[in-house]
Amino acid sequence: MVGPELLLLLLGALVVTALARRLNWPAPLVLVAVGLVVSFIPGVPEFELDPHLILLVVLPPLLYSAALDSSYLNIRANLRPIGLLAVGLVLFTTLVVGVTAKLVFPDLPFAAALVLGAVVAPPDAVAAVAIGRKLGLQRRAMTLLVGESLINDATALTAFKVAVAAAAGTAMHPAEGVGLFLLVTAGGIAVGLVVGVVVRFLRRRLCEGVLESALGLLVPFGAYLIAEEVAHVSGVLAVVVAGLYVGHHSPRGKYSTRLQDAAVWRALDALLEAFVFALIGLQVSAIISDVDLNAALLLGAGAVLLATILARFVWMYPATYIPRYLSKRLRERERPPHLGQVTVIAWAGMRGVVTLAAAAAIPPEVPGRDVIVFCAFVVTIATLLVQGTTLPWLIGKIGYAGDDARQDALAEAQVQHRAAQAAVTRLDEEVDDVPEHVRDQLRSLAEHRGNAAWERLGRQEEESPAAAYRRLRRVMLGAERDEFIRARDKGEIDDEVLFRVLRELDLEEAALSRE
Repeated sequence: MVGPELLLLLLGALVVTALARRLNWPAPLVLVAVGLVVSFIPGVPEFELDPHLILLVVLPPLLYSAALDSSYLNIRANLRPIGLLAVGLVLFTTLVVGVTAKLVFPDLPFAAALVLGAVVAPPDAVAAVAIGRKLGLQRRAMTLLVGESLINDATALTAFKVAVAAAAGTAMHPAEGVGLFLLVTAGGIAVGLVVGVVVRFLRRRLCEGVLESALGLLVPFGAYLIAEEVAHVSGVLAVVVAGLYVGHHSPRGKYSTRLQDAAVWRALDALLEAFVFALIGLQVSAIISDVDLNAALLLGAGAVLLATILARFVWMYPATYIPRYLSKRLRERERPPHLGQVTVIAWAGMRGVVTLAAAAAIPPEVPGRDVIVFCAFVVTIATLLVQGTTLPWLIGKIGYAGDDARQDALAEAQVQHRAAQAAVTRLDEEVDDVPEHVRDQLRSLAEHRGNAAWERLGRQEEESPAAAYRRLRRVMLGAERDEFIRARDKGEIDDEVLFRVLRELDLEEAALSRE
């Protein structure tokens, strides 16, 4: 898939995405549906999915971008439930789907059935997160969905490697499988931390935001290749950890880099997500042509789909409530989970790019490969279209939207008041020979920002021809920025609040810095 065909696919996917956003429809689901229809049009070229392209070129930047925007503090605070989803649920789904596949396809070896289970085990939260943010889903639910999607790929791909080895006749002992999982997990985390530290060190010493952003574009590919090809550990975890580390420390970097990074990664995300979801739909006709389509195959694929969906529900409720029942410490430390939140997360188990890549990467010597690939695509298409289209209805029916906006506004106003005071204090410490009316104007501006935060009023860009005004305002902005970062590190405000305020400060500083 190169040349004009790839260009047409990318262009068509972007056009469909633009149309879906204009109509206020979920773009990933529209792309899948359009790709599905287009795949059956005579004369449309067959777009063969290259698993190496997905795992090396598409997946790392998508994971890295998501990690950059994620809150390390929120993920750390919810590491236990995220681990139950990203590790426990993936392995549970692998086993349930494997047993189901063996029952409905008796000729399929159990090891091959487990390959199918590992392929369909990891959900892709891109569509679910987009819908949840649009409908104002509570932040903790969003954190669980994002955290799960960042980590579960590593679990599923490791389980996939073990199952493929068993199906291909090179089975390893279960203890070896556990050891392999622990090794690639710890190794991936270590590589990601090293890459993150090195990248932060280099970016702090580069003199231009353009060079910092250029270096940032290399990070996901470098972390993945170092982990997979050099250290032979989890490249997915290396990319995620590097992204979380760099993203957590980005508020202390240059404002120009943050503004540029945001634009670059949003554009790249839009392009790659459009490509991936369009490619999912375009695979359907080719997959169908590779199998002997009959009632037994369709019923078996339906059973696998049902097992995939139900496994998530069977796991979610006990994993959510039993630990709280058994542990008094958990009951004291964590708020009781809302039943609506659990139900929404259980239904948000749509499959996507990793399932696609893993299915295409199954070696030809694995028995029943065509059946496994067909079932994997049925699960992917059905969960995206069925669960994806009904998730907004479910959220609206349950009425489970959070009050995070009100709490964020209060926390932001409290810290903004301190930030304004810090800016005024820093201004008073300046002993430059600056006209008093300039100081009064700057002091009034800082006080206005502090008062406006209580009313949730937006700031407008301030422009001044005076060099002194621009220089001193940058000093004050630095003081405000430092205060918000300290509040984030202390847990007084959420990362979303910090990023929103930083963008306001960065835009103002960018306006001040124009020639």
